[in-house]
Amino acid sequence: MKALDEVVAEMDFDFLGSGEHTISVEGVRKALGNDHFLFLDIRTDKEQGYVTFPFAKHIPLHELPARRGELPKDKLIVTFCTSVFRGAVAYTYLRANGFDEVKGLAASMEDLVKIFKPGPLSKM
Repeated sequence: MKALDEVVAEMDFDFLGSGEHTISVEGVRKALGNDHFLFLDIRTDKEQGYVTFPFAKHIPLHELPARRGELPKDKLIVTFCTSVFRGAVAYTYLRANGFDEVKGLAASMEDLVKIFKPGPLSKM
């Protein structure tokens, strides 16, 4: 897969140090409601059964190859999961398959859940 080789090759020190491939919880909070962002929950169905995020599209990582056609290429896709590893796999997979605007959540699931408590929600 030449595209995968190209995506991995761009992950040099400057790329990783810039942080442009990630989004913070604060960035998520600011992006909610912005139509240019699509939040992609790649957790398994079982994981999603415990906590759901109504603002996100849910496609488990293992279903992503069969369902990638459901994703628009003209939006910034933010992948998130309970596992940094799976988030990185989804990021790399999407980039290798022609998605130019992709970021991974650079925070824990617990941090993401916190923005939906009454205090943070009232500030949105």
